[in-house]
Amino acid sequence: MMQKIPGLTSSSTTLALLRELRAQPQRPLQFHLNGEVLVPAGYHVTEVKTVTIEAVDCGGHANAWRETVIQLMDGSAEEARAGFMTNRKFLAIYDRVVKHIPVRDEAEVRFEYGNTSIPAVQYRVSRIENTPECVIVHLRTPGVQCKAGDTCGTPVTESGSSEGCAPAGSCCSPAPAELISLS
Repeated sequence: MMQKIPGLTSSSTTLALLRELRAQPQRPLQFHLNGEVLVPAGYHVTEVKTVTIEAVDCGGHANAWRETVIQLMDGSAEEARAGFMTNRKFLAIYDRVVKHIPVRDEAEVRFEYGNTSIPAVQYRVSRIENTPECVIVHLRTPGVQCKAGDTCGTPVTESGSSEGCAPAGSCCSPAPAELISLS
């Protein structure tokens, strides 16, 4: 059974990203993290993956969801001098992919990027900004969450207290010992 991902907003779905990019005139497409360019000019879209996640949370509940992962890679110095890929070129690549594999509109979209200086990370989309000069996809680093606590409305506290993971008498009762101790 596919479930909605806790914390997923309509702006972070594959369909929302595509609608935003298609609505804009041809402009350079940039990817920012914390207000700074993360992916330099000359990048390539190297892969579009559809991923199905099947997991059991700390409350012992099975979950499943889909994600679209778009991998970006640095280009050569010559490609960097040519500038950023346009949103139209990005869409042409994406449209070519979906002729070969099914991509779900409702799936959360993530961008995977790394290079020799930083490890590859699957960044989440926080918002898309349209400026007269370019289209900016604002990314944020991924984090971990207590899905059992999110499901039951009792998230883990900032201090890391696990009380939100398995409140007594709730739908998030403690996981069986064999699930807790997998090592």
